[in-house]
Amino acid sequence: MADRVESDSEYATATSSPRLVGGFGRFELEVLDGPSTGARFPVDASQPSRVYLGKSRLSEICLEDPEVSRRHLALEVTDTALHAVDMSSTNGTFVNGVRIVEALLVGNETITVGSTRLLVHADPVPVAPKLHPAPRFGRVVGASPEMRRLYPLLARLSTSDVPVIIEGETGTGKELLAESIHEQGKRAQRPFVVFDCTAVPPSLVESALFGHEKGAFTGAVGPRKGVFEQAHGGTLLIDEIGDLAYDLQAKLLRAVERHEVQRVGGTSWLKVDVRVLCATRRDLEREIQEGRFRDDLYYRLAVARIELPPLRRRGADVTLLAEYFWRTLGGGETPVPADFLARIDGYAWPGNIRELHNAVVHRLALGDLAELEGLWRRIDAPSAPTPSAPATVEPSSRPPALESVPAPVTPSGGGADIIAAILEEALPFPMAREKILRDFERRYVEWIVERHNGNMTKAAAASGMARRSLYAIKSRAAK
Repeated sequence: MADRVESDSEYATATSSPRLVGGFGRFELEVLDGPSTGARFPVDASQPSRVYLGKSRLSEICLEDPEVSRRHLALEVTDTALHAVDMSSTNGTFVNGVRIVEALLVGNETITVGSTRLLVHADPVPVAPKLHPAPRFGRVVGASPEMRRLYPLLARLSTSDVPVIIEGETGTGKELLAESIHEQGKRAQRPFVVFDCTAVPPSLVESALFGHEKGAFTGAVGPRKGVFEQAHGGTLLIDEIGDLAYDLQAKLLRAVERHEVQRVGGTSWLKVDVRVLCATRRDLEREIQEGRFRDDLYYRLAVARIELPPLRRRGADVTLLAEYFWRTLGGGETPVPADFLARIDGYAWPGNIRELHNAVVHRLALGDLAELEGLWRRIDAPSAPTPSAPATVEPSSRPPALESVPAPVTPSGGGADIIAAILEEALPFPMAREKILRDFERRYVEWIVERHNGNMTKAAAASGMARRSLYAIKSRAAK
């Protein structure tokens, strides 16, 4: 296992290096040796997300070094240090001669990547990053510095039509962010269509994307519009773009570049007016390096790139999100139980916001019975060290309160009687839990849709869920 650089180790920063307090650090990387000798690259808290160092021309720190990976090293400024994370590079990252997986740097270290050696300069004067005052963007909630640094960029992107790639781990809210960009833009009244590359059988992906004509293949009994035509005038989100088959990527490139598609079995080209957003949990730079993704498609789609931070790097948002979910999912004005908040604080949340959302659903649906849920055994277990310390919001700078959401009226046949009835069945715990959760989901969706007179878009906005998730629960309940 690679070593981690610590400030008190024999290979760490000299003790004379300045320690940054009272604000965020400001750093500069100077290339001492290698093809880019003499170049200097600033890294500070003004960047909306992590800065990447690599040989890709889309890297913020682009090095002309063939021994460097396309996306070799990620750099992020914290309030006390420069956090460096090796991106599973081919030839590794070395700090003061020691190979690292990640390290906290405070100045005067040398970083070696490939044949390039860089010196870290630290400005001893801390800077106050410009953070957006709002605790949310559209339906994306978050008041941590990591999120508020993103909001000005998101606001600007929402007014444009450029393609955007949204990167982030599973469960970080990529689809909800894409929908919020759509809703805040000039296409808000037009369709928002989602195509999930992992949810369609490989043999049907081309037809789903571009449509097909009658008789194009067995089972094509009539013409069908693809998602590009369905999204005409609006926005198309291609979810998990990194899973799209290589042979279809060239056709997608043409559709994005020329704004035209050809149905399977068709001979004519159809013009489409679509804004394309993409989401992925994969490192597309690595996919290109491994020969699984086209670099020309990536460059066309990555006109803008957004990286959603995982929840473990948004420590200040855990309580905020829990309270938000509690209100919108039926808790109303009843405060979130203190024991619940105490137990979720400090947990690493490997499932990110989706896992936190489900934890709140469990507590609302099961009450004290939620103590038996396996989630709490995971939360109570010691967590592995997280890549960076959680961000905090000082009491004096507490973000403005989120708009209040009216508490839902308890549906007929309240939760208590359902729990009692299921307990009477003496089912095994997993089966009992599943029945209670299914009933809660069904009742909640029925209530929120009825409250908004059947308007699924407004219901999704009020619930904090993506429309696709709302439709999925509604369809499952109808079966």
